Amino acid sequence: MTDRQIDRIIEMAWEDRTTFDAIKFQFGLKEQEVINLMRREMKPASFRMWRKRVSGRATKHQAKRDFPKGRFKCTRQRNISNNKISKR
Repeated sequence: MTDRQIDRIIEMAWEDRTTFDAIKFQFGLKEQEVINLMRREMKPASFRMWRKRVSGRATKHQAKRDFPKGRFKCTRQRNISNNKISKR
């Protein structure tokens, strides 16, 4: 893999909403392979912080998500229509 691909995988792994399935689809790496790559490429403290953040997070696994595919939208977020923010 190139340095650019490795950087993109690390970036995707840090994102809360990017699933391991998306990383596998785009780069062909399974979850364990992503974990090994993160362990190899990151400082030990940064890796521990990432593992703590990702462990048990349902959004990192497509099957565990409680919202449909696409962007997550908070129920409190305002709707945008005709480039104007709608009032509640």
